[in-house]
Amino acid sequence: MPPGTGDVAISVGQLLPHAEVVVVTTPQRAASDVAVRSALVARQTGQRVTGVIENMAAMTLPDGSVLDLFGSGGAAEVAAALSTVEEDVAVLASIPLSAALRQDGDAGEPVVATHPDDPAAAALTAVAERLAAVPRGLAGRSLPVAPARD
Repeated sequence: MPPGTGDVAISVGQLLPHAEVVVVTTPQRAASDVAVRSALVARQTGQRVTGVIENMAAMTLPDGSVLDLFGSGGAAEVAAALSTVEEDVAVLASIPLSAALRQDGDAGEPVVATHPDDPAAAALTAVAERLAAVPRGLAGRSLPVAPARD
């Protein structure tokens, strides 16, 4: 979903009240503030925040220096703001800026397949593996279905 707390986020939350939400932010404070507000709206509609992903994070340049184009720490701030005594919200991944990710996205190709050694591809693969490892069965959940009445 697009960032924010507008009608789209509220409508989706009402349609999928028990969905799990992954909050995506960039490192900058303005973006992390919006991400926190979006997650709080999701919680108000019954959704559960499963983690935070930071996009457009620091990029390591060929000479080994690090470019923090959008700052740093946004995901950690969001995770801390959303964590409660009952629920710890973790940073799931920090995906660095990547020319390969942009180029492959423009070409409609998954960077994880075309450039698996790219740092962004490695981060995406790691978060996919982490999320896939969490059981998400329906045991104990009420489903919005009822038997047909004749």
